[in-house]
Amino acid sequence: MPRLSFTVNGRPVDIEVEPQVLLVDLLRGALQLTGTHVGCDTGQCGACTVWVDGQAVRSCSQLAIQLQGRSVTTVEALAEGGRPHPLQEAFASCHGLQCGFCTPGILMSAAALLRETPAPSEAQIVDALEGHFCRCTGYVNIVAAVQQAAGTGAKGGR
Repeated sequence: MPRLSFTVNGRPVDIEVEPQVLLVDLLRGALQLTGTHVGCDTGQCGACTVWVDGQAVRSCSQLAIQLQGRSVTTVEALAEGGRPHPLQEAFASCHGLQCGFCTPGILMSAAALLRETPAPSEAQIVDALEGHFCRCTGYVNIVAAVQQAAGTGAKGGR
């Protein structure tokens, strides 16, 4: 079985993995990072979004073995020092989540947007969240939460 060495949320990981194991399964299984959710298993719903080398990707369509020497950031890394990320606070205050299933992936895409575009327009927010399926909120409160976080000067994190 091949060995995989990479970084997850700033911590080095060295682990044996089967070549066919998906990143989402490695994160949720062996690494016990269950904030990344499995939704559609086809990369279409966005629930499994994480960052690989700072870019938002669907972890259900990435083989774990492809991450050799790379850096992965999951939703667990957004909060720092026990304090929620401003996006997380905004999602709570703007009622941008209901069941919460899609929220981790949306947070990761929104944080990536704020890192690149600190004061995005509503159209830029909608565009950045395209491909994230939420069946509960209707997106109005999600967009408002991203706008609120942008108003606080929130950065996308690591």
